[in-house]
Formats: sequence, C-alpha cells, structure tokens
Amino acid sequence: MKDKLNLFSFSGKYRILHLTWFAFFMTFVVWLGLGPMMPFIQEALSLTDQQAKVLLILNVAMTIPARIVVGMLVDKLGPKILFSAILILGGLISVAFSWMQTYDQFALLRFLSGFIGAGFVVGIRMISEWFPAKQTGLAQGIYGGWGNFGSAGAAMTLPFIASSFGSDDGWRFAITIASIVTIAYGVFYYFNVANTPKGSTFFKPKKSGALEVTSKADLVLYVLMNIPLYLALALLTWKLSPEKMGLISESFTVSVYVSLVAIYLVQIYKIWDVNKTFIQNPVPKQQRYKFKQVAILDWAYLVTFGTELAVVSMLAMFYVDWFELPKITAAVLAGIYPFINLVARPGGGWISDKIGRRLTLLLVFSGISISFVTLGFVDKSWSIYFVVGITIIAGIFAKAGSGAVFAMVPLIQRRLTGQIAGMAGAFGNLGAVLFLMVNSLVDYDQFFMIIGVVSTLVLVLIAVFLEEPKGNMVEVLDDGTVEVIKLN
Repeated sequence: MKDKLNLFSFSGKYRILHLTWFAFFMTFVVWLGLGPMMPFIQEALSLTDQQAKVLLILNVAMTIPARIVVGMLVDKLGPKILFSAILILGGLISVAFSWMQTYDQFALLRFLSGFIGAGFVVGIRMISEWFPAKQTGLAQGIYGGWGNFGSAGAAMTLPFIASSFGSDDGWRFAITIASIVTIAYGVFYYFNVANTPKGSTFFKPKKSGALEVTSKADLVLYVLMNIPLYLALALLTWKLSPEKMGLISESFTVSVYVSLVAIYLVQIYKIWDVNKTFIQNPVPKQQRYKFKQVAILDWAYLVTFGTELAVVSMLAMFYVDWFELPKITAAVLAGIYPFINLVARPGGGWISDKIGRRLTLLLVFSGISISFVTLGFVDKSWSIYFVVGITIIAGIFAKAGSGAVFAMVPLIQRRLTGQIAGMAGAFGNLGAVLFLMVNSLVDYDQFFMIIGVVSTLVLVLIAVFLEEPKGNMVEVLDDGTVEVIKLN
C-alpha cells in the first residue's frame, strides 16, 4: 500500500513532525524576533544605526559554532533531549536579554542567544529518523518551512504586544512573554517525543568530535571547508574591535584571534584522530560518501538561509530608512518575507522529491540570482509595492532553495546526518554574518546586488560538481549487520 503524506494526521510520524516543527518555530520566535523588534529597541535605548546593526550581527554569530557542536551532540545523544535543552536554556537567556540595561550587556546576551538557532539541526535528524527517503524532501521542507515561520510569527505579534504596553519597556515584555512560552514548550516536548519509531535503530558515528570522511581528498577538503567559519568569527571580532565599534579592548581582540587559530589547530588534530583509521584502511565502497556533496550543499545553504536571516533582520529597517514607513507597517511588511516559508520551503522539498535534488537546486538558484540582482538596482523613488513584490519573489526562491538543500542532506550518510546538517547550518549562519556585515558597510541596493552575485557563483558550483543521490545508503550495526537504506 502506497504511503502518502497525511499532514492532517496527528499520530505516529506525523505527530513527531508537528511537534518538532513547532519546537523549531518557537526557537525562531525568540531568536529572530530581534529583527522586527529592533526599531522599538533602537528608539527606546537611543541606539545609533551602527549599534543596532551590530546587535543583528551578534544575534547570528554564535549559531555558527553552535550548529557544528549541536550537530555532533545530536548524533551522539539523540534529538529528544537536545531540542528540549535548547528550548529551555535559550528561553532563559532571552528573558535575561530583555531586561539588561547597558549596551555591553545587550551585546553579550544577544551573542549568547545565537545558540538557540542550532535547534534547527536537531529537528533535521529527528525528521530523517521518522520519514523514508522518498518523503524526506517534503517532510524536511515542512519542518524547515513551518518552523522558519517563527520569524514571521514574531514579526506579526511581538510589535503589537510591545505597542500595547504603551511604554518604552513594551519590547521587554513582548520578548519575555515569548521566551516563557518557549521554556514551557521545551518541557512539553521532552515528554511527548521519541528519537526513533519503535523497533528502529538510532545510528551513531563510530567516533565523535569530527565528521567522518572516506578518502584523503575528502579529508583535505573537510579541513579547508572549516576555514571560512573561523574567518567569519574573526571578521566579527574585527567589527567589534577598537578599530571599528570599540566594544572590546585591543588585548581582548588579539586574544580572540589567537584563540581562533588555536581552536582551529585543535580541530585539525581532532579531524585527523577521528579519520586516521578510515584513511589508513580504505572504507568499503558501499559505505563511502563524497564530501564534495557536503561542501556544495554548505555553500548553497550559505546563500539560501544566510540570505533569509540577513534579509529578515534588516528588512524592517530598510523599509523605514528608505521609504519612511511607520515602524509597525514596516514590521508587518517585513513579516511577509518569512511568512512565505509556510509554502516555499516545503515546496522546494516536494519538487526535489518529484524531479530530483540537483535539478531543483539549479532552478531555484537561477531564480535567486535574477531576483536579487534586480533588487540590486532598487532606488528610493521605486514604488514600495513593487519593492515588496520583488522581495517576496526573491524570498520564494531562497526558501525553496533551503528546502531543496535539506531534501538532499539526509541522503548523504544517515549516521552523520546531524553533523552534516550542523555544518550546512553553520554555513547558513556564516552567510547571515557575512551578508549582515555587508549591510553594515554598504547601502541597501549594494547589499542586494552582492547576494545576487554570490548566488550566481554557487549556481555554477551546483551545475558543475553536484551529483544526484542514487541507489542505496549502507549503514553497519554494532553487531556487524548491514542495513540498506534506499535513496530514491
């Protein structure tokens, strides 16, 4: 009997899907709620434009290393306990942020808040355990798309809650209320989900601490692919240094640079330690995977999700600064951008299931490139309706692209799904940091144009190097039993 997705069901795997996308939804409410609330915060605290933009950058910075670490932890501990812990701890940090008094305190707490964005990685592993490969694109798209809608939910509710208090502290109450709901849901989630269906095996990596690769060339590429993540954190440190914002001292700046280099060297050692056995004794052909697939998906997600985070963070300010719209109107219009996640991201996953992962990525990246290059020519004299329309089109392609990326991620190597998703997710946040950094240095039209150019470069990578997942994936149980997982 053919197993068709029944999204109106709330039993079995569908119950897990609904509970998990809502967990993801709540992480995005408290994490990306900063964007639509920023006009309120900026006015209440008399922040400069640069101070406001730095808070937006800090909001996504911690998520870069957090997604790598959480990806390792979810493959080892399982998604149930990890998602609950992220919801509870993230909610507590968000409450603390909302009641800080100085800019330095806001900056520190917002940086720490970024780790809640790593919850996304946990759900990817959870959904891959409950849904077969033939349904994984749509299931992951629904999880990602409906969960991402949390940023739209924040944009459509938090500004109104803040305004209803009629005081400069309204934004504090709005964020606190959302955070308390998140904490409560974290407790509820733990007692209502399971890591796998009854009787299924939860595959774990043979070693932890780094991603397993299966060839010498892949080992070199893996080491190189970690460099951009550290460069992004170094770039953020430079932005906060006395040379730029002056939020940290010269000695602290130098110590961060030295620490990043040291941590990277330690990571290289850990990568070798985890993989030396696989390199010295060749992995059986049926258990191999190509790391270039991971690398291309990383760069693709840098564009799709990086664009989403950057645009949703700056869009309300863009509408206010360039078109002089009222703050609430700007927040509502900006909320349309993440709102389309409800359909666009699941749509990208569904199309991937139907016509293939690679072809879908080629189509959506063509759309991303064209739409953002168009926005690169935006002028203050343009109709606000036209600008919003082009932004929506750009968002549809970008979010469908995110769905297409994660329709392919679980099909690379099951036991490593969390780590592969974590690395791709980290690159998504890398994109957000880089694009928001660009936003703080150039005008809005140049910001959009740079996204369009980067998207075009990734389109070329996909066209030349990405391969369609085919055949079977093989996993070996601890007792030596071989399990074959169909990829199409």
